[in-house]
Amino acid sequence: MDKEHFEQLIKGVREMKRHMAGKPVQGARITELAEPDVRAIRESAKISQSQFARLIGVSVRTLQNWEQQRTRPTGPARALLKIVASDPKSAIEALHA
Repeated sequence: MDKEHFEQLIKGVREMKRHMAGKPVQGARITELAEPDVRAIRESAKISQSQFARLIGVSVRTLQNWEQQRTRPTGPARALLKIVASDPKSAIEALHA
């Protein structure tokens, strides 16, 4: 590897570090997605933590971590939470079926 390519590599690593720290980097776009309020969603469905966890297929500990914002739901769990939030009664009925 020649010196020019090495310098480009180092520059890229530094930019990546800045991006991961939340600092602006040329060419990077950041999309902010609202975090689901898992506790509010569960409470609107009028269901206990253990029942809700079982219905959506996660452990009670995972649900508690989400509710206390120690971790965040991702992927399919996030989509399912959005569905439950939009119509708790119908979503819970569908999950029971």
